Amino acid sequence: MASTVTSSKTSRPGYGQLLRTRGAWTFLLPGFAARQPFAMLTISIVLLVQHTTGSYGTAGAAAAVTGVSMALFAPWTGRLADRFGQRAVLIPGVLVHALAGLSLTALALADAPLWALFAAAVPTGASVPQVGPMVRARWGVKLQGSPLMNTAAAFESVTDELTFVVGPLLATALCTAVDPAAGLVTEAALTLVGGLLFAAQKSTQPTVTTGGHARVEHASALRVPGVRVLAVAFLGIGSVFGGMQVSLAAFTESIGEPGLNGVLYGIFAAGNMLSGVACGAIAWKAAPQRRLVVGYGALALAAAGLWAAHSVLLLAGLGLLVGMCIAPALITGYTLVEDLVPAGARTEAFTWLTGAVALGQAGAVTVAGQLEDRFWDGAGFLVPLGGTALALATLVALRPRLVARPRSRTVARGVGHRAPVPVD
Repeated sequence: MASTVTSSKTSRPGYGQLLRTRGAWTFLLPGFAARQPFAMLTISIVLLVQHTTGSYGTAGAAAAVTGVSMALFAPWTGRLADRFGQRAVLIPGVLVHALAGLSLTALALADAPLWALFAAAVPTGASVPQVGPMVRARWGVKLQGSPLMNTAAAFESVTDELTFVVGPLLATALCTAVDPAAGLVTEAALTLVGGLLFAAQKSTQPTVTTGGHARVEHASALRVPGVRVLAVAFLGIGSVFGGMQVSLAAFTESIGEPGLNGVLYGIFAAGNMLSGVACGAIAWKAAPQRRLVVGYGALALAAAGLWAAHSVLLLAGLGLLVGMCIAPALITGYTLVEDLVPAGARTEAFTWLTGAVALGQAGAVTVAGQLEDRFWDGAGFLVPLGGTALALATLVALRPRLVARPRSRTVARGVGHRAPVPVD
């Protein structure tokens, strides 16, 4: 590993250098397969339940229960992975998820009552494997002390966005062209196969800390003040995703062109991917704390104009701009985790952030839907505006908490490295 880090420092950080990191492909390929179902789950549930019940409300409720369950349980999954190892958590997790997903499928096909669908949706969401955070934690092990960490964060952001482009398309095609249950069944199968292949890569997973100080080492990553600040920022990003999904659908429906919904959301996602690629190719000199505040300010400013857009072209342009502002904030936030949180708690920290995005998205979908129903077409775009504005205010006010403290002080607060042991 030392040779990898040394070579990284002697050349300009870039994707080529990153992908030549020894052992990277052994967890990247199965990791991509294992995280693909994450983007298929919600749309697969919606299409299946809507087909069996004839109600989008029931379908949306079942999907929302799954999303909230995932957001609440994800950090505990990350914490267990830090404490016992990724493999020990992944293997039972993917088994439970596959069984829960298939149970939800069977209940939906059997016209089970809503409470039964909810009962199956809870374990389905709670057991979603947190492969993305686990991949990020493995990059942290491979690139410790390397300038390629920002490139790795950008690469993961682009991978996530690609997942959320491919996953829904695959699920929709399966549910409409094959069978309404095909999407959820495929999601369960991919989770099982991809998760087991990823878990088999034992050599690249972070080392589990043992010893007398294990209790201190494995204290919650949420005790780190900077992680709490980042979680608020990621809640705001989730409000953008949720608000855009509902509001774009309502806007295209109001102009009689519902087919444009996918096009507009694709432009939004493309902006995210393009800026993510660019962020990873830049050798940044500014401190990440400053980049996060500036980038988040740009995101809030771009989101502020969405509610006033009344044409397809203007909304497409603003959507592209908003998407381009999301990736820098996400990438910088994940990069800061490497400085703020010791290695023994990083997987949990990453899952707090991904869970915050999911929770913000679930809340935004609900609020934006109510605004669209009760007020004018486009009122749901007020949700990204409000969510990012509140998160930006929190970032500015609590910016000092994003500066890493000496490890010795962090230990005193409950998360850190082992206390030094004198050696004769």
